[in-house]
Amino acid sequence: MMTHIALSLIIGGLTPLTYAYANDSTWVEVDNVVYGAKPDEHGPIGGGAAYANIITSGDYTVEDLDDLIKALSKSKNGDVVFIPGETEIDLTSRILIEQIILEIPEGVTLAGNRGYKGSKGALVRSDVLNTPVMISATGPNVRITGLRIQGPNSKRYSDHHGRAFGLGGKGKEYYYKFPNSRGIQTEFSHLEVDNCDISSFSHAGIYLIKGNDHHIHHNFIHHCQYMGLGYGICLNKSFSIIEYNLFNWNRHSIAGAGLPGCSYVSRHNVQGEVSSSHCFDMHGGLDRGDGTTIAGTSIEIYNNSFWSIERSVSIRGIPQEKCEIHHNWFRAHRSITQAVKGPYGTETNNNAYGNKPTVEK
Repeated sequence: MMTHIALSLIIGGLTPLTYAYANDSTWVEVDNVVYGAKPDEHGPIGGGAAYANIITSGDYTVEDLDDLIKALSKSKNGDVVFIPGETEIDLTSRILIEQIILEIPEGVTLAGNRGYKGSKGALVRSDVLNTPVMISATGPNVRITGLRIQGPNSKRYSDHHGRAFGLGGKGKEYYYKFPNSRGIQTEFSHLEVDNCDISSFSHAGIYLIKGNDHHIHHNFIHHCQYMGLGYGICLNKSFSIIEYNLFNWNRHSIAGAGLPGCSYVSRHNVQGEVSSSHCFDMHGGLDRGDGTTIAGTSIEIYNNSFWSIERSVSIRGIPQEKCEIHHNWFRAHRSITQAVKGPYGTETNNNAYGNKPTVEK
């Protein structure tokens, strides 16, 4: 068996938290077969420095919120709206007073330069707990790249969840009196989100309501961990390829509503050590209360690396077509029963387990 040191990950938190996997491998090679997340030619897992597809200029260059709103309103298919360097655009007061949403038209790219010559990337933020949506793709073929997108809620609020759903709790209506927040949202196809640092949204960092062929890759998505919700990426009735992302400090890093048409491919992602519940999932009919056992249409989870001691994958029903889980590296687990929960229709084989990996065929 040959173990390769593939990538050193420095996980940046909020202020000024750092977390390091110094000299630690995100993938392992056993008998010439790769298990876990191996970076590709576009750069490191999680993006940042050395990412290959960084945008450094645009058709519109903006440095404040008013100019950003104007540029987005004027931009056409193929245009790039660019926010340079370490620019900070704070939406707090405008969301609180006017309920504004940054709307990106069809075919437009909203870009920062995260990773370019050491840049952290422009910061777009809101401190309002009630931030229903910060950024909305209002047509297909939108790209959001190279930005830091920071929401208002990095906490778990376990006490509130307990008051709502604990023994003798006050129930669902009470729970939803606490405001929620979402980062990026779309109902249209072909959304690409890459090389972004997305954090601190109580509902979801990225919410894919509808649409197909979304591509979410090379992002660092973290601190979306509000109890009861707390999703890094949430899919409703959509299909997405999710790859080369770094996840940490989420409740569920990837979650699917499980409706027919809800599908995803997850590959070459790294789940860090901290998760407040299972890491990747697909809900089933019991969760929705619709009288079915359906857990989405198609799920493929392969070549991911999991550090968290929480269950890595939970499939909460029966997919319409398939659920295939293979060539992952479950570093904190010793067997498939520890790592994966799934009923009939979930196929698991050829995964690696433990720090000194063993492979279960």
